Amino acid sequence: MGTLDSDLLRTFLAFVDSGSLARAAASIGRSPSAVTAQMQRLEEIVGEPLLAAQGRGRGLTPAGEDLVGPAKR
Repeated sequence: MGTLDSDLLRTFLAFVDSGSLARAAASIGRSPSAVTAQMQRLEEIVGEPLLAAQGRGRGLTPAGEDLVGPAKR
């Protein structure tokens, strides 16, 4: 996978910690649409979906779960 953009990983971890794209956006001071765009960019780089619909929100896919540990490092 190589080195990933730290800004994208910070946004990803904000989602992981908050459980919501809107709360992640608020916690990092960006708009929800900017957070969504960053997550889409990260998914393009990784080559797999990281987020999936869960009820009315989003949750992590298995690939997303796998990225949490490396993202924290």
